[in-house]
This record gives sequence, structure tokens and C-alpha cells, in this order.
Amino acid sequence: MNRFGKVFFLLSCLMAMPAAAQINTDRMMLMGRNALYYEDYVLSIQRFNMVISAKPYLPEPYFYRALAKFYLEDYTGAEADCGEAIERNPFLPDNYELRGLCRINLERYADAVADYGKLLEIEPENESALHNMTLCYLELKDYGKAVECVDRMLHYWPQKASLYTMKAQAYFAQKDTVEAMKSIDRALEINPYEGQAWNMRASVYAQRGEYKLAEEAMDNTIRQMPREAGHYINRALMRYHQRNLRGAMDDYDTALELDSANYIGHFNRGLLRAQVGDDNRAIEDFNFVLRLEPDNMIALFNRALMLNNTGDLRGAVRDINAVIKEFPNFWTGYQFRAEVRRKMGDTKGAELDEFKVLKAQMEQRYGGQKPQGTKTTRKVSDRSMEDYNKLVEADTEESEVPEYENEYRGKVQNRRTELAPERDLALTYYAGRGECLYRMYDADLERLNRSGILPGNLVLAHGGETLDEARIQRHLASIRSLSDKIARQPDNALLYLARAMDEYLVQDFEKALTDADKAVALDSSNVFAWYVRMQVRMKERKPRPMEKQGETQPGGAAWKSGEARVAWQAVLDDCDRVLSLKPGFAGGYYNKGNIYMRMNAWPEAIDAYTEAIGLYADYAEAYYNRGVAYIHSGNYDAAISDLSRAGELGLYKAYNLIKRYRDRALPEEGKDTAGQE
Repeated sequence: MNRFGKVFFLLSCLMAMPAAAQINTDRMMLMGRNALYYEDYVLSIQRFNMVISAKPYLPEPYFYRALAKFYLEDYTGAEADCGEAIERNPFLPDNYELRGLCRINLERYADAVADYGKLLEIEPENESALHNMTLCYLELKDYGKAVECVDRMLHYWPQKASLYTMKAQAYFAQKDTVEAMKSIDRALEINPYEGQAWNMRASVYAQRGEYKLAEEAMDNTIRQMPREAGHYINRALMRYHQRNLRGAMDDYDTALELDSANYIGHFNRGLLRAQVGDDNRAIEDFNFVLRLEPDNMIALFNRALMLNNTGDLRGAVRDINAVIKEFPNFWTGYQFRAEVRRKMGDTKGAELDEFKVLKAQMEQRYGGQKPQGTKTTRKVSDRSMEDYNKLVEADTEESEVPEYENEYRGKVQNRRTELAPERDLALTYYAGRGECLYRMYDADLERLNRSGILPGNLVLAHGGETLDEARIQRHLASIRSLSDKIARQPDNALLYLARAMDEYLVQDFEKALTDADKAVALDSSNVFAWYVRMQVRMKERKPRPMEKQGETQPGGAAWKSGEARVAWQAVLDDCDRVLSLKPGFAGGYYNKGNIYMRMNAWPEAIDAYTEAIGLYADYAEAYYNRGVAYIHSGNYDAAISDLSRAGELGLYKAYNLIKRYRDRALPEEGKDTAGQE
């Protein structure tokens, strides 16, 4: 929810604050703020991370990093960074204002009110804080407090018309139309061009049935806000109630030019076109509604009426059959179908429908028929088939509240990311560029690289470049060379390990596994022999799909039986053997988590990633994968926290998952913990 921001505040956050003492942090802060100004939020986070590492006691880099996360829509991470900044300096108002915006976006309005309260202690005349606090009170349905906030603003700015419209909104919420109209009148007295005030006045007149006055007020609204489709939709209804069908039709045409996907506009225009005999174009409007809502039976019935008028009797019967199947007691539908069947020559079918209608009329005569309503319109949520010929109006009269703008947004969070874990930590000669955030530098691995047996230096990395033809040929030549050496030294475990790596890279997994088995048999103390066999087996096993059409799969136990269990257990055994030889190896637990992810065993995967993070606190891939596991297990709060940390550490695709799943993390009840820091 982005309606509580304010551009001038966010831009002002980029102004100078107290600088760090040393020239290197000075420069890094400047580079970070420049990147933030030019909307390169990813780069700015990197720069502020460096400042925080060098001088963790400074509040400024936490604030700026929070601002970058806010732009990336990581409101949880931004809130946490604001908290760190406030802990280091509780007297900087921008920290409270930004954290308030984060909490509003997280729908924790009471917490946001607490932040704005602290901000107003420092800056009593901060209009942005008072404005946002008012909107928070409206969300909390504490309308008395909302009015108090507006009155406080009016004390400082008594000639600001928009404040009276906000006050009117609070009175409307309390059903106090008299006081609301007083505020609207005062707003228009100060500024006769206040479009929102005219819109509210039009709404009041329409509710009273004074449609001429409502139309006049809406005319003024449209003069001030001519690009809002909803205003034309509302005026069309006002004109319709005055039997000005031509004017209503013109308004629907204009509204649909501004918002071509407007459901109410298409449906109501379709009904008006039907009333004036423009059947073919009415069908076009109902077709559009049915593309948006294929199960909208009211639109389907109206289309059936138009198809009958245009001579498409089969199409009319098809539509009415679907309606009657859904509403078997819709007697108007039976009567209409009887008429169409008679036109088609189906006398028997028509008589059956007419008999059902007659029987229903007899029963209703004794049971008491529900009187037909006198209203000429219906609400969007009203799906009674008896109201099929009534125009639609919005369920609630939503007067527009003054909103702050949040125009600047990051781009990283909009790049679609698959809900799948990061790749395994594998031995490879090709780490890839920018793919490896965690590497293990190990003395045993260095000794293996210095042995002269391998065709290159092995590294442990989460990514690897795709092999081109030249590299494949190089590894095939290495396999032939190593085969000659093995023929002369059949008991050299390192030779088998080296050949297994070559075979793994050219994707000859069967031979790679055979050589890895031989290396393990010859030297069971060599951790990398076990490691190579583990990663070959992990590659050999086909992973299950982790996401389908945006839905997560429930944790299953199908892998716990039969052949699948034996195969996966073999991989886990190799991973456990690696960890027994290197118990402090975070990458081993990371891979164990990935194995469990392939099994859809989310709790076990979470435990493994937790072990990895315990050994290496900045393990970005482990945080990311644990976040994915939490999403699959339904713990969205924990997932957002982990993904935020992963993004902070450099895995920026985490921000897309945060954006997609953050709404599920919002609790339905008990959202607010006011006063907590």
C-alpha cells in the first residue's frame, strides 16, 4: 500500500547529514548517496554496507540503507534499519518518518502512530507526520483522534482547504453527514476549486436522491479532475436517474476512454445500449465483462437477450442454459428460454419451460412472493438474477482522501524471480562472474590444487559458467590423459577424483559416479572425494519443480519410500560424511538444506540452513534458501525477514520475492504493537 508517502520528504532524505570522520567512509557515504539519488538502490546498499562494516556506530548509513530498501519495497528490512539508526541517535526526525511509512505499508498503523508521535515531539509542526497520523487513525477507525489531528493541523494552517476535506472524510466515517457538509462548505469557501470537496458534496446529494444538485457538483469535480474515470461513471448514474440517457452514454464513453478495463462502465453502457436498441454493440460490452468475469451470470443473461434480438437463437439458448444451471429457480430465465425455443420450433421444450414458470407462480401465490425492489440500480456485489436489468454502482461511496505520492520505485523487485533455492555449493573450475557470494578457502583444497594432478584450480562456488565447445574438448582430453595415468597408477585416489571432476563437467554422470566411488574406496579420509560423489549424486537426481503458477507445493513425504528414499538417503549419507570430516563447514549444511529442498522436506531444510548461518553469519545464499523454504512451509513473516537479509547481503533477486509474498506476511489480527522500538 503506497498511498501514505510524500515525494518531498523522500527527496529531502538525500540532503547532507553529519559526515563520517575518515576520508574513506566520507567517500563511500557520498558514493552511496549518489547511487541512491540516481535510483541505483542495489549499488547504494553495497556502499552503505561497507560504511556500516567500518563504522557500525554511525546512524546515517543505516538510515540511507533503509531508504534504499524502502524504494525496493522491502519494508521489513527498512523498518529494521530505521530501528538501528534510532538506537544510535533517537533525535533524528527522518528516521521516525521513514519507519512510520514502512509500518504503514506493513499495515501496522498503531506502530506508525507511535513513530509519528515521537517525530512530533521533535518537530511539532511537521505537516507530513500529522497528515499520515490522521490517515492512520482513519484506518484504525479512531475517528475522534483523526478529527483531533486535523484540528491540530488547522491550528497551524487554517486556510488550507484540503484539511477540511480530510476532516469531512472523518465525519463521513462516523455517519455524521451534517458536520461533514459543514467541513465541505468551509473547504469550498476557502478554495472553490477544491475538486475533492466537490466530489464529496456530489456524493451526499446523490445519497439524498437530489440528482440534479449531485450532477452540478460532479460537473465541478470533473472540471478540476478531468482524467478520473470514476467521476464520469458517477455522473453517468446521476444523469441516468434523471432519464438523461444520452448524457449518461457520453459519460460512459469518456470513462472507458480513460479506463478501458472498467467493469462498471462496460456493464452499464451495455444496458443503456440495449435500452436504445443498439444490440450488437451491447453484446460487445457484455463480451468484455464476461472476459473479465466468465462466471458473471447477470452479464451472461443480458447477452442472451441481445443474441435473441440479433437472431443468434442458438447462442441465446447456450447462454440461458448456463444461467439456469447456476440459478435453477430463476423463473424469468425459463420464460425467456421458452420464447426462444418457440422461435426455433422446439414447441415441446418451450411448453416444459412454461409449465415450470406456471408451477412456480402457483407456489409463490400461496407462499408469498418477495416484492420486487423499487431501486433502479444495484451494487456490484449484488448478484441477484432478478436485478439483471439494473445499472451497477460501486458497493461503497469512497470519497477521495488526500494522498501522498510515492513515484520513485526500484527496478530489481519487478524482475520476476522463480520461487526456487539458489544452486548447490559445488566444486568447479569455473566460478562464474558475480554468481558466487560465498566461497570456502580451505587448506586441503589448496593442497589439492597444488598437486599438479588437476587441469586447473578448483573452487567452491554456487554458480558456474556454461562450458563451450573448446572447454568440453579440453576436459575430454584431460579425461584421456588421466585414464593413461590411472592405467599406470591404479591406486592413486586423486587421479580418480580428478577424472570424476572432468566427467562431471562434461555431464557423464554415470562414469563420474564410478570414479568418485573408486576415489572414496581408495582414500576414505579425503573429504573432496566424498564431496565430488555427493555433488554428482545431487546433479544426477532430477529436482522436483518448486513452483507452479505462483503456488507452493505442500511438504510431501513421497520420497520416504522405495527407490527414491534409497537414492536420496545415499546423497544425505555422503553429505553427512563430508560434515563428519569438516564439522565447521557451512557449505556442507547449505548443501544438506538443498537436498531436503529437493525432497520438499521444508522443516529439515530450514534446520540445515540454520546450521549453515550459525557457522557463517553472512551467508546470503543460505538466508535466501531458508526464506524460500519458509514460503513453502507457509511462514511468510520468517521468509520476509530472511529474504531481506539476503538482499542486504547482495542477493538482490530476493526483493522480487519480498514484493510478491509480503502481503501474505501481514497478520490479520494483532498487527499493531504500539510503542515498540
